[in-house]
Amino acid sequence: MAQVAIAGAAGRMGRALMAAAQGRSDLAITVALEAPAHPALGQDAGILAGFGPLGLPLVDDLAAQLQRFAVLIEFTRPEPTLAHLELCRQHGKAMVIGTTGLDAAQRATVAAAARDIPIVLSPNMSVGVNLTLKLLEMAARVLGDMVDIEIIEAHHRHKVDAPSGTALRMGEVIASTLGRDLKTCAVYGREGQTGARDRHMIGFETIRAGDIVGDHTVLFAGEGERLEITHRATSRENFAQGALRAAAWLAGRPPGLYDMADVLGL
Repeated sequence: MAQVAIAGAAGRMGRALMAAAQGRSDLAITVALEAPAHPALGQDAGILAGFGPLGLPLVDDLAAQLQRFAVLIEFTRPEPTLAHLELCRQHGKAMVIGTTGLDAAQRATVAAAARDIPIVLSPNMSVGVNLTLKLLEMAARVLGDMVDIEIIEAHHRHKVDAPSGTALRMGEVIASTLGRDLKTCAVYGREGQTGARDRHMIGFETIRAGDIVGDHTVLFAGEGERLEITHRATSRENFAQGALRAAAWLAGRPPGLYDMADVLGL
């Protein structure tokens, strides 16, 4: 049974992970971590997650918990993620990283650490989203340059990065399939006299409103027909279940940088 630590345990994803882990036989949550000075420190993680006491208080020092976990699940911000990454690298702990907003240099740091420890890095741990990525690859391969491609994503009003990591990953998959570089073909929103659309563009539109958990639609629009591939998340449980599945799969793996396609055998 894998012993798992959860970073950001008092947050929305942290609470969802705590709840989703209950009753699983392949892993156990043994560390609930939060930021220093967080008001919930010392409180029982199970009570915070809404299902009853676990005898697992929230702590703020991961270094003091190294003997109590084998895999760290990280859904926080880039800065604490990289700090925890270095600690895990030094002490041979595996990581599941769902943190979004990592820039190119930070992703390179994760990749470098994966030479020493096993890491699953994915902007979206949902099984459905990762199946969607395979469908997008297939659609892009078949439709090629015959269509205009737009990615529309919507999330709750509290999300701080845009476009979402999932939307960007969708763009990367499509661009790679078509032999394009997303850095040069992506267009993020439009305003004013933009002129006729270049078919080689991949457009992104971002919506932030209310309590939307996560909606992603990729539009392949040609002459006379269009194809839309959509994934809608209605709760965070699907992300939590995917991350826990990744943590159980990762335990005992050799060092390397993995993604959810590896976890799911896609």
